[in-house]
Amino acid sequence: MNDKRLKFLKIMLYAAVGVILIRLFVIQIIQKNDWVAKAEAQHTMQNTIKAKRGEIYMMDGSEPVAIVMNEQVYTIVVDPMTVDEEELKRVIFTDDLKDNLIVEMSDVTEDRSRRYMIVAKNVSREQAKKIEEADPTGVWLKGMTKRVYPEGSLGARLLGFVNEDGEGQYGVEGSLDKELSGKDGMLKTVADVNHVALSIGNDNVKIPAEDGKNVVLNVDRNIQSNVEKILARKMEEFGKDQASALVMDPRNGKVLAMVNLPGYNPADYGKVDGAEVYVNRVTSDPYEPASVCKGFTFATGIDLGVLNAQTTFYNNGYEIVDGWQIRNSTYGRSDLLGTRTIQDAFNWSLNTGSMFALRAIGGDPTQINEKGRKTLYDYFVNHFGLGQETGIELFEARGLINDPVEGDGRDSMYANMTFGQNLMVTMIQVASGYASLINGGEYYTPTIVKGYMDEGVLIEKEAAGPVRRAVKEETSAQMREMLWGTRASQRLYGIDRDGYYIGGKTGTAQVIRDGAYSMDEWVATYVGFGGRAGEMPQYLVMVRIWKDGETTGAEQYAMPVFNDISNYLIDYLKIKPGA
Repeated sequence: MNDKRLKFLKIMLYAAVGVILIRLFVIQIIQKNDWVAKAEAQHTMQNTIKAKRGEIYMMDGSEPVAIVMNEQVYTIVVDPMTVDEEELKRVIFTDDLKDNLIVEMSDVTEDRSRRYMIVAKNVSREQAKKIEEADPTGVWLKGMTKRVYPEGSLGARLLGFVNEDGEGQYGVEGSLDKELSGKDGMLKTVADVNHVALSIGNDNVKIPAEDGKNVVLNVDRNIQSNVEKILARKMEEFGKDQASALVMDPRNGKVLAMVNLPGYNPADYGKVDGAEVYVNRVTSDPYEPASVCKGFTFATGIDLGVLNAQTTFYNNGYEIVDGWQIRNSTYGRSDLLGTRTIQDAFNWSLNTGSMFALRAIGGDPTQINEKGRKTLYDYFVNHFGLGQETGIELFEARGLINDPVEGDGRDSMYANMTFGQNLMVTMIQVASGYASLINGGEYYTPTIVKGYMDEGVLIEKEAAGPVRRAVKEETSAQMREMLWGTRASQRLYGIDRDGYYIGGKTGTAQVIRDGAYSMDEWVATYVGFGGRAGEMPQYLVMVRIWKDGETTGAEQYAMPVFNDISNYLIDYLKIKPGA
């Protein structure tokens, strides 16, 4: 009996040894790499070295000034496997850090197998210093940057903001996020049991971070600020609650100001009524700008040699196209009926004049045809860039220019397009196209970025030349005269100063509501230029102002905004009067 028991114990011992040997074989041979990795995880600390986000500058005359800067803040990271609960309660989970904490104490201790957990963000330098002095086990600080805005809400919808995850949203922050954010580095080092980095070990790795670029905008902070003030003042005076404005140098496409009101505080971007307040309407909100598009229609006819400012047509007050009656806004004025010139059509914004131009472009004085539609489409899209992305360094919407052939009712659709309805374009598209009408005929890609700051020195981007010729030089000269004549016909005595050459065009667009054009809601637009008499225009301004559910006429609302901006620019740019 004792022999049997001894034999059984020997068998069990041999079996246990066999199991151990097999397990050792599995661990040491088959699962070697997995266990080595787990062992390394016990004594290896890996940290991301955050790249410093680039700052954003505007111009102050000839000097760049920072308008979006970085403030040093810290993220608190813990190793749940090694932290001491009492230390956490005493140092981290305190009233002093309650607004920074993103987890509860119980979240840290719930799973002690974890090695990395973020517990607080945006900790100030002073708070971080106290934590460093306490030196709690298994806790470390990661330096981060937080965006600060010394100019407050200036240019908020142009600039955008950075969210809590450090990602650029909307505006420049969003569109240039890759350039601004740079590239994170990595630090991998051997650590002791308290997760303190050791200076020895062949496994140490350090990949430096590549900081983001400091972007300098063409925007002049003085022009931006004053245009915002003018717009806000006029909105209050007129009782309107939405407005946008753009200031551009038409000689090169550089954007000097881009304003959208109402704005918001990008340092506290979450306190808004809705996400629409983040949208840059100048680049990302296509709309129907109405009669400012007559400038493109007449320029097309002039460029083709089929009409000029003195070409005559008969104004009956309306026309019937595809069975639809298309009226002038001055339909009830008998003094404007009869034989009129194209300049009259521009001055009085006669839709019958722009429809006559479309027939002339098609080569048939009696009706709109496919040739006219195709040609107008070509000029609108391929010459003036309407309904196309301009290439500006911002998020932008494409818009829509309807096909000239496919679909029903093309003639009436294109008749309406001649005066800026039945199409969808952005302000940046219209302004860039208008710049080509007045600068000698060259189309420039609009640009918001001037260059980059490198160790306090402005490195300017290479100046880009014109992309294409939009119209002939002589066409551009005629368009400048026509736009000047349109403004002169409004007898703006005491507004436009002697010695300055200023022109522009109004646009009052009906808004589509419930699938039809509303008679009770209009959007007002004005596009104009200015400069010294006898010289090329030195600035171009586009204004859009409205209030949902209300009529807003361009001459009564948009043009006065342009007037104030134009007079400000003459003074600020120190433009001397000409002969």
